[in-house]
This record gives sequence, structure tokens and C-alpha cells, in this order.
Amino acid sequence: MGGETLDDYKKAEKRYKNQIIYKMKQVGTYNASFMYTINTLAKVLADYEETINLYERTGRQKIVKHTNKSGATNIIKNPLYQAIEKQRDDIIAYSRELGLTPAGLKRINKDGAQPDKQSPLERVLIELGSK
Repeated sequence: MGGETLDDYKKAEKRYKNQIIYKMKQVGTYNASFMYTINTLAKVLADYEETINLYERTGRQKIVKHTNKSGATNIIKNPLYQAIEKQRDDIIAYSRELGLTPAGLKRINKDGAQPDKQSPLERVLIELGSK
């Protein structure tokens, strides 16, 4: 984790989890049965943040030179940038599953998923956790 501690990573993951839950409640798609997907998306977002930071610290080059085992040097897409592209796809896919994209929201509303009721205390706790 280039420059970032495990504690920083866990804090980012928790921050993203709180943000996801907050956004889901805002659009009316939150349901406790989605926690596995919420946790997974939070991890992907924390990984994405870490990968972006490393990519920026290493010069933001989309194309790099790579020397293979036989000594030949080739131009390739930066593996960090490839990871970023994959993470972006994953973020959209998980966001869609949670109703955080227009298509995902439409599908969830059509399928009739009912959001959990939120108590005033829970709302305050979530808002405090996202700050």
C-alpha cells in the first residue's frame, strides 16, 4: 500500500461504506440484505482510491515500457491504469446492483425492493460517520 497504512485503508473503507448506505437511503434502495454487496463496493472504492494515488505518484503514464524475460522491450498499457479501468467497471457494476445508477434504480424499483425504515438515531449516526 504505497504510503498508506492498513489503518488508513480501513478508515477509507468505512467512510465509503457509510457513504454508500447514505446514498442508498437517499434514493430509497437501502435494505440490510444488500450488506455483502455494500461491503464489497466499499472495498473496491478503497482499492480504487489507493490505485489512483499510486498511479498519480508514479507519473500518471498510461503507456509504459516493459522488458520481458527474453530482454525485448515493448510498449504496453500501464498495469496500474489497467487496474483503474477494471475498478471503474466494478464500481459501476456494484453501484448498479445497489440502485445507485439510473438503470439500477429503475430495476430495483420495478422489482419492488422495499427499503428498510430508518430511525432518526440511525440517520444521525450515518451522517456523523460520513464526515
